[in-house]
Amino acid sequence: MKITKEKMLEKQGYRLHILPSKKYKTINIVAKFKSELKKEWMTKRALLPMVLQKATQDHPSPRQLQSALENLYGTILSSDGTKKGENHVISFRMEVANEAYLNDRTPLLEEALRLFHDVLFNPKSENNAFDEKIFNREKQTLEQKITSIKDDKMSYANMRLIDHMCKDEPYSYHVHGYPEELEKLTAADLYEYYQSFINHDLLDVYITGDVEEDEAERLIDKYFTRENASNQVLDEKKTNTQPIDDSKEIIEEDELNQGKLHLGFRTHTTFGDEDYYALQIFNGLFGGFPSSKLFMNVREKHSLAYYAASRFESHKGLLLVFSGIAPDVYDQAKSIILEQVEAMRNGEFTEEEVEQTKELVVNQLLETMDSAQGLIEILYHQVLSGHMVEAEELIENIRQVTMQEVVDMANKIELDTIYFLTSNEGGEK
Repeated sequence: MKITKEKMLEKQGYRLHILPSKKYKTINIVAKFKSELKKEWMTKRALLPMVLQKATQDHPSPRQLQSALENLYGTILSSDGTKKGENHVISFRMEVANEAYLNDRTPLLEEALRLFHDVLFNPKSENNAFDEKIFNREKQTLEQKITSIKDDKMSYANMRLIDHMCKDEPYSYHVHGYPEELEKLTAADLYEYYQSFINHDLLDVYITGDVEEDEAERLIDKYFTRENASNQVLDEKKTNTQPIDDSKEIIEEDELNQGKLHLGFRTHTTFGDEDYYALQIFNGLFGGFPSSKLFMNVREKHSLAYYAASRFESHKGLLLVFSGIAPDVYDQAKSIILEQVEAMRNGEFTEEEVEQTKELVVNQLLETMDSAQGLIEILYHQVLSGHMVEAEELIENIRQVTMQEVVDMANKIELDTIYFLTSNEGGEK
């Protein structure tokens, strides 16, 4: 499979990534703003993209902005914020039809980029504050989102696991912010933070699709140049990892029927490390696929869990195990999960299973890269880690992982926290 080669250019106030490809029928533009994790910023950074994508000075209401997008052949605009190791990243994504396929002569890409520019750089504001009506509506939406986490017991248990596991680390900060901070936040406060965000966050802009490189560069330059931003890349801080003297066991109660048993391990490995590829295979064998040890033993063989799986955080060095169990089988389920870790350390898996897992991981990677947005996410992982690898090399590195390297990875991983959210006997309401 031929994978798009990336052209990366340092520009004024941003870094440009051009990925020409005839595979996609649409053109995707993604702007990624990165800052360090600070608790006092989290609520503002959760709310900011919600407000920005609702109105601009030229399109001063959500309806008018949406109408402008629809008039550009149904151009799609979306945004989100997420934690990546010790960084917080706000992404704005735009997907626009390729004008080469249109019957008229509309300069569609330029019109879409002009609108994208307005969303980011000319939001609706007055007297150094965001529009009060829009601000209040989005503030209420975010408040509901924060409240709803408590209702999604799996997400809530995961949040509480990270609260305990990363207690004194920036990674514990809540990505949706905090209700007490949201309550006192004003439209003027958020606009003041926006000024800092738009000028000081590190900005990477990606464009992929059937585009001509020079023209794409000219257009992105026209609409994304930040005259007042140096976009100076600071030395990346190695992720903050606390030493593990002894693992913690936390049990909390709530009104639920199905207990949530989540375990957090430190892998001491992040994207860009030599043994990162072994971690991918370890996770696949351990809990990443339906053929994994967690699924087959905890769920299928012993029928102790409604679900059992694992995933890892590429930039923080965490491996997280999730399982939904009956509250009265906690000890048994915990023991069997930990037995699977021990089995991995002892190399209780076959060469054939390693090879099958490598193919599953490679296929998953190829599937992700098959979509424009997925490809951009994989390439941005490399920007965050400062470790640039061609896509073909990524795949080759996965295929080179040996059984011994997986065993070594299993022995490197340390249990940090066991978290169990169980019934308070009140039943689920």
